[in-house]
Amino acid sequence: MKRLVFAFVSLCAVCSYGHTVFRRPFGRVASMDPIRAGDVLSAEAVALVYEPLLEVDYKARPYRLKECVCEMPEVSADGLVYVFRIADGRRFRNGKAVMASDVKRCLDRLADKSNASPGMWTMDGVKSVEAVDDRTVRITLKKPSHVFSWLMAMPFTGVVAEDGSGSGAYWLKSWRKNHEMVFSRNEGYREPVAIDEIRFPVVDDVSTQWLMFLGGELDFLGAVSRDNWDAVVGKDGELLPQLKEKGMTLMSSSSLSVFYVGFNMRDPVVGPNRKLRQALNCAFDFPAWKRFLNNRILPSDGPLPPGISGKLETPFAYAYDEAKARKLLAEAGYPGGTDPKTGRRLHLEIAVGRATQDAREMVELMASFYDRVGIELAARYMTWDAFLTAVNEGRTQMFNLGWIGDYPDPENFLQLFHSKNVSPGANHSNYVNPEFDRAYDTMDWKTAQEIVREDCPWIFLYSPKSYSLMWNRVKNYIPTDFSYGMEKHLRLK
Repeated sequence: MKRLVFAFVSLCAVCSYGHTVFRRPFGRVASMDPIRAGDVLSAEAVALVYEPLLEVDYKARPYRLKECVCEMPEVSADGLVYVFRIADGRRFRNGKAVMASDVKRCLDRLADKSNASPGMWTMDGVKSVEAVDDRTVRITLKKPSHVFSWLMAMPFTGVVAEDGSGSGAYWLKSWRKNHEMVFSRNEGYREPVAIDEIRFPVVDDVSTQWLMFLGGELDFLGAVSRDNWDAVVGKDGELLPQLKEKGMTLMSSSSLSVFYVGFNMRDPVVGPNRKLRQALNCAFDFPAWKRFLNNRILPSDGPLPPGISGKLETPFAYAYDEAKARKLLAEAGYPGGTDPKTGRRLHLEIAVGRATQDAREMVELMASFYDRVGIELAARYMTWDAFLTAVNEGRTQMFNLGWIGDYPDPENFLQLFHSKNVSPGANHSNYVNPEFDRAYDTMDWKTAQEIVREDCPWIFLYSPKSYSLMWNRVKNYIPTDFSYGMEKHLRLK
């Protein structure tokens, strides 16, 4: 579900005069409307205010679901009917009880094609949503789905009162776009919350984030930048002793995510030319990319990240191989990278939703890979909002994105290639292959992966390792792939 472009996000908190303030350097949030929460930043902000029907248990490993707005559902024997009951004590900040009619209204809005929600796909399998009474919602599916409950835990399903109030642990106090978002604790929230106020200042520059952290302005740094890596982590992969002595802690974990360069399959150059897409995969120098990112990544050899059950472990036919890239380029009609229509080097363009120094250096490195085989790769840097709009409207040739899993199942990653999910849905590559659709629809994950790995609608880049640097006074933090709304669990010593 979640889209990233070289994001460097961190968390922090400070206390003053008994009022606990949690500061988290953030990026630019596109929307606070749950049905628009198709990127990580929007989803994380939305989750503070608007709660979904269910939520991922913050502490449980392996991951499991628990009640949120609703109790865990009762499911019919045939798997077609889900009955959700509003859990006790669920109220909006305006004081009104959350009603079944509120849930139905929000789910209907999510499913409404005229709203063009990037999360509309979550409702594709739903036949009907009924408010049986004030506290009961009955959802009937078109066919059984083993992941439907997980879909109801996504930020897209956040329940909104008619006046815009939410039932979450916080409410949006102020929002100065491109500057700062401020959230205040919901005094009527049903459970104790330790953090009184959350501030999301927009701090794109990772060096600034690092200096703020060292100066004690931040308590939690959600990512260690490439430039600061050697100042934080030793050759053994552990936090440097001198930083431990200062009271810092470093946590690491695997990440349920994949990063990629997508090809817009509607583009007349890259779309119809599979051998060109294969060649561009072969020309991507992963060893150099890994060194550039301080060995903090794992190779991506297909659409699924490591750790997902059913992931293909066979060698990827289009892994880094410069000689093979040159051969495929010639077969694609671009010998030596030359475009026969112009007599000059083939020119390609990648859209990038951030213009930070790190983003520019990454694009320059990628361009150097393709320069070796005679291709010119140029970047079009855009604001995050403009980038998302361009991708959703299919106005790019190539684009850089990432996907953080909504739930730990192959379906969640492979749905990025289904024809029913083309833009503005999650299939931003606008990839259409009936054979893939059949494999996906029958849950033949092996065949689905084989088709995608051969067609190469993406350049498969990497899966990141997750690192979190914090001061020891931050308590109750647990590394998670589902960080939406996690601030309500944190406290400061």
